[in-house]
Amino acid sequence: MNLCVIGTGYVGLVTGCVFSDLGNEVVCVDKDADKIAMLERGEMPIYEPGLEELARRNVEDRRLFFTQNLHKAVEHSDVVFICVGTPPLENGDPDMRYVEEAAKGIAGALNRYKVIVNKSTVPVGTGNRVREIIDRHKRHDVDFDVVSNPEFLREGSAIKDTLEPDRIVIGAPSQVVAMKLLELYAPLERPMIITDVASAEMIKYASNAFLATKISFANSIANICEAVGADVVQVIKGMGMDNRIGPAFLNAGLGYGGSCFPKDSSALARTAEKVGYDFKLLKAVMEVNKEQPVRFLDRLKTAMSGSFEGKIVGVLGLAFKPNTDDMRDAKSLEIIANLLAGGASVKAYDPIAIENTRRIFPQVCYMHNAYQAAEGADALVIVTEWNEFKLLNMERIKASMNVPLIFDGRNIYDPAKLRRLGFEYHCVGRPSAPLK
Repeated sequence: MNLCVIGTGYVGLVTGCVFSDLGNEVVCVDKDADKIAMLERGEMPIYEPGLEELARRNVEDRRLFFTQNLHKAVEHSDVVFICVGTPPLENGDPDMRYVEEAAKGIAGALNRYKVIVNKSTVPVGTGNRVREIIDRHKRHDVDFDVVSNPEFLREGSAIKDTLEPDRIVIGAPSQVVAMKLLELYAPLERPMIITDVASAEMIKYASNAFLATKISFANSIANICEAVGADVVQVIKGMGMDNRIGPAFLNAGLGYGGSCFPKDSSALARTAEKVGYDFKLLKAVMEVNKEQPVRFLDRLKTAMSGSFEGKIVGVLGLAFKPNTDDMRDAKSLEIIANLLAGGASVKAYDPIAIENTRRIFPQVCYMHNAYQAAEGADALVIVTEWNEFKLLNMERIKASMNVPLIFDGRNIYDPAKLRRLGFEYHCVGRPSAPLK
């Protein structure tokens, strides 16, 4: 099948690479000339494990192409995927300008029947909006259909999530149209659900909002555990063994970040507001998430004698999660900004995301490894739970620090072990280990 994928971000690039690997001819389109030039050189504009190798193989086999020419790509295709960004506006609504631009571009190139697939995360009603735009701007009297096919990718495991999704959601105006997408996804042999377009659009928002709710609930329980002397790790383990609850997305920490949960929760709350429903639960979820790093920073300041002024703080982990270089809504940004504003010097290390962070905070000292970040530090803060941080030589870390103080925002260490090694150790929702 001939496919056109509009947008070469996480969703578009992974979608294009995977579908080409399944034997389709795929043209990925982006208006960013520099990004297309990178891709044509075999360089990836994002970090995603396995993506570069997947792209290279399919480019060499002439199944995957990159271009700025939207018109030609749409003309050549049977199915067109809209995979552009929908970043949040100040009021919480998603910015729909890129989706609308894509719809206008498709309209200008529509030369025969095609299925237009919204894969971007969009509010309910966007399918109708895209249809209206294409109808109004199309140059030829040809038919088309608009389908919703939301993605459920996790950065860091996006290829696996595309090849082995829990479910494939297809929102289509009829069974006949849905069959076109069913044919495309059939090689994956995964569970599929066919709905109307509006329901498919809502499934994506509802799913992400519910996962955000689980995270904020776990963090609320952690805050209570700190006050009563309980261990949130054990509490969550006991909860997660209940099949009705499950262990996923219940890890206490600094809260959720990234490109999906924050903006999708805000967008769903705004949708509810527009139809006259006060979504109090989701508002509370977002408020808990907003407060979590503030609580963490307040505790850190207290442990550092009430001030960051003149202190050296090592920060381990910058990306919003492991196995990605994505800095969107990363908790490290808020933590570093507060440390700098308080007069601290920051030494930071991340395996992948240093260059992206350097563009935001050029004044931070970026280290080549975790040991350099800890050297001479008055405190070491764990922000992202990269596996390599779990296996550090903690005796070497302690020997190099000015003050053996660790604030673990991801609960990756054993408090009892660090206490034995002589650290003052603070984490989230577990008893602290102060120096005696």
